[in-house]
Amino acid sequence: MRPVKSVNKWNTPETRLAILIVMVFQMLGVCAAWSQETAQPRIDEEFKKQENIYRSRGADVPSGYVTGRALSDYAQMLPSAFCNGLAKLGNSDRWLDIGAGEGQAILDYYAIKDDALPGAKCVGSEAKAAAVAMSIEDRRTAKWRDQAASLGDDRIRYLSGKRLREYSREELGKFQIITDVFGGFTYTESLSQFVEKVLSSLEIGGAFYTLVPGVHLENANDRLGILYLTELEDAAGRPEKVCSWLKKTTCTQVNCESKSEWKRPTEVITIRKVCSDVSVRRTKLVEFEAGYPPSRRFQLEP
Repeated sequence: MRPVKSVNKWNTPETRLAILIVMVFQMLGVCAAWSQETAQPRIDEEFKKQENIYRSRGADVPSGYVTGRALSDYAQMLPSAFCNGLAKLGNSDRWLDIGAGEGQAILDYYAIKDDALPGAKCVGSEAKAAAVAMSIEDRRTAKWRDQAASLGDDRIRYLSGKRLREYSREELGKFQIITDVFGGFTYTESLSQFVEKVLSSLEIGGAFYTLVPGVHLENANDRLGILYLTELEDAAGRPEKVCSWLKKTTCTQVNCESKSEWKRPTEVITIRKVCSDVSVRRTKLVEFEAGYPPSRRFQLEP
């Protein structure tokens, strides 16, 4: 009888291929874990830099970080429906301004008497809405304190020290109009959570007026060589436009005006709440680089 050759089961082509596949997947897993471990400290460092911008004072405030925008600036930057809506508010209505800085827009709302002055078309009648200014940092001026003392806290309030998501429903209440001019919508690291909180703070029929610079425009008239500041992508990494994403939010009517002629391609946005069952498609932060505004990339969750 011929001797039977022993077969090394670990040295067959099939086994070697299987081992190679396992090794590759292990390496990919290690690389992915390493990438996640290094990415988070990097983002955390950018968060610290961003916090320093928020807390800056005097000569340390970056020249591009504007904290004193007037009501006339809001009239120019926000949709035309904003001024019409604000002018129609009455004594029992409420307006929240997120990222209000010094609160100059609210001060103008109460101070403008002359129809010829800039921003006058946003003011309306003598019976004005109660207004709340919100800012991460307290930038109230003597002018604000004097006006608040004159009008009383039931007419104008200033909230600071916390982000929008940290306020309870009882602390904020409900509003007919919410505005955000280079505020939370442009700066937040939790985009879907921010939009969800805004909409939960709106009365049904109320509107959120905002803008977002440096984005892929809905009308696709982007100029070449643009440095995008806010980018969205789906779970597969394909680009998603901010307005397309917003229009998938339930119980809302969303209108976007693409401003390709501005310094950065900007969407000027109106979100009207039409019913209470609001659902915002979730996003997660992928990249963040501090700035004024910061550079952000979000991925839509499946």
